[in-house]
Amino acid sequence: MTTNSQSQAVTGPDIITFGETMALLMPSNGKGLEYSSELHSLFGGAESNVAIGVSRLGGKVGWFGRLGKDPMGRLIYKKIRGEGVDVSRAELTAEAPTGLMMREMIMGKTSVYYYRKNSAASQMSAKHFDEDYIAGAKILHITGITPALSESCKEAAFEAVRLARKHGVKVSFDPNLRLKLWGIDEARPVLLELAKLADIFLPGLDELKLLYQTEDWDVIVGKLRELSAVSIVKGGENETYVVTKDSITAVPYFKAEQVVDTVGAGDGFCAGFLVGLSKEYDYAEAVRIGNLVGSLIVQTEGDWEGAPTWEQVDAILNDVKHIER
Repeated sequence: MTTNSQSQAVTGPDIITFGETMALLMPSNGKGLEYSSELHSLFGGAESNVAIGVSRLGGKVGWFGRLGKDPMGRLIYKKIRGEGVDVSRAELTAEAPTGLMMREMIMGKTSVYYYRKNSAASQMSAKHFDEDYIAGAKILHITGITPALSESCKEAAFEAVRLARKHGVKVSFDPNLRLKLWGIDEARPVLLELAKLADIFLPGLDELKLLYQTEDWDVIVGKLRELSAVSIVKGGENETYVVTKDSITAVPYFKAEQVVDTVGAGDGFCAGFLVGLSKEYDYAEAVRIGNLVGSLIVQTEGDWEGAPTWEQVDAILNDVKHIER
């Protein structure tokens, strides 16, 4: 991918991810978008949310994607870089604008509206990849949002996976099913094929019910065990499940003291989980870290703003008492 800064040495980040990051507008007063005269200007995108979360937890991480060479694109680029994420393979382009999403919460239900057709990120293709950058990582994290953006993005997602596998880089895949971007019949074969190619599959239980067209947990587990990946199933009633060929491990959630904004919880989970793996914890302990990070994210407005540091996570895991004064 065209760079905006000097190319770094081959020894790059341990965890890399790519995809679309958009400007985000939200009402500042709790009203619906239609009735609010003031909007918060933020940004978000599943992959950059994960990258920021990993960085705050002390991980060495990189994010790349395409942003418009416009005020919001420049803001996003600088903000992600300021969070300690390597953006040396990201691109600001004058060819297309930065994508936009607007979000509102009415009566406890969140609604998201996308304005991303023909955005800079939707024009991403495999030609923008730096193979050496991918080869130098330990984990490539991708989501099912990228292949939903355009045909070139779908091809790019599969090419990134191919390059990772070629160089022995583990592939982490969160399907992140977005039915406002494509229908389930179009999404299903693409997401299931990516799941087959992944080393780590990170679906939500509701997503699995749609992908496998069943409500039966035993049938779902049977399908997951046909994969070569270890499956981490989010969204259980009180726990996250680690599903392998011969075992299921349930890892309890951490209770959130308050729920302010549920968007970004899954990305926070992925960040915590991936950092746990990078610290060589086993899957269950890495999931425990992911569960904790996800519970902390939902207590703050925004997609990534509430992402904790490793010191904060470690203190909670080890029950270190907070000294206020």
